[in-house]
Amino acid sequence: MSIEKLKIESNQELEQIITNEINKIEKDLTVICSNVPINEKATLDILCHDNRGQLVIVQLSVDEDDIMLLHGIQSLDYVNKFKSFLKATYNKHKISDKEKPRLILIAPSFSDALRLAVEGMKGMQVDLYEWEYLKLGDHKGLRLQPIFTHKPEEKPKEKEEKPSEKKREAKPAKKKEAKPEPKPLPEEKEEPKPPEPKPPKEPPTLPPAKETKEPTEKKKEEPPKRKLKLF
Repeated sequence: MSIEKLKIESNQELEQIITNEINKIEKDLTVICSNVPINEKATLDILCHDNRGQLVIVQLSVDEDDIMLLHGIQSLDYVNKFKSFLKATYNKHKISDKEKPRLILIAPSFSDALRLAVEGMKGMQVDLYEWEYLKLGDHKGLRLQPIFTHKPEEKPKEKEEKPSEKKREAKPAKKKEAKPEPKPLPEEKEEPKPPEPKPPKEPPTLPPAKETKEPTEKKKEEPPKRKLKLF
């Protein structure tokens, strides 16, 4: 049984197929609206949002067409200006108006000029997918092949922490860079200072009682003198 390639004649038909199989592009994409006129020439084909609430524009073409990039950029600018209005209008959807919308282009093929232009863009996320509409027996299906895609950044869980949790702990590297304060030497290692000379003590004065007693005591100890008798 051979696989047959089918041709899709109009953008409206391709839009209906993509809308019904939107998760083939990315998981958790949710369609908000489609076929929104931007200006006289450009139309936003499908507007979606992902599981983070970021708005996603899907621009389609049934042929290789470089103009679809211009229309996609115009749609990006339009949605970015009115994302707060879209959030209020489609309040049943979890739309985030903090992030810029991103763009997905889907076509059967892309020119080298368009690929180079998308790869050189800065500050804008544009993904390229090539499509094929295939038939196998009684079954028909769309095959999408990513050509150039940006990996969506995963939003960290509960990144918005409380102020107390946001306090940064001091890094050990900073502690190492800081010069350690000189520690005072222990008291045991300090050289003892020489004692200050004390003033000389005055010699003790003898009590006056002893001075008066000495002559009396000597008189008592001396033997009594004999009186000499004269003729």
